[in-house]
Amino acid sequence: METQLDLTEKCVFCDLSLSQSSTWIDPEVLVVKDRYPVSEGHRLVIPKAHVASLLELTPNSVGRLFNVAVEVGRSLVDDGADGFNLGVNEGVAAGQSVMHLHIHVIPRRFGDVSDPVGGVRGVIPSKRRY
Repeated sequence: METQLDLTEKCVFCDLSLSQSSTWIDPEVLVVKDRYPVSEGHRLVIPKAHVASLLELTPNSVGRLFNVAVEVGRSLVDDGADGFNLGVNEGVAAGQSVMHLHIHVIPRRFGDVSDPVGGVRGVIPSKRRY
């Protein structure tokens, strides 16, 4: 994965990378607090290279990105979360609204919803319970 930022188009995540607002030190990956958190501690794991899709990354880069996401999840659990969800909105049909790849790491706590069964399956509510 290229570590230089592609600034040919305005991108809020590329701007974040330039502003040094990262909470994580990695040469290829930026971790920031979500500006509209689902729960306290919600983080975004973002490749510094401007790519829109997981499909644009090499297997090694995908591994690096997810390794950072898991470490962020581990730090959230160490700080008191009971678990976490990882989420990627891959493409407009999946809800992607910022066309720079990012992984949501959303801390979960017992009692934050009445019934957490199904987790990320809830993106299609009728398919959540199985």
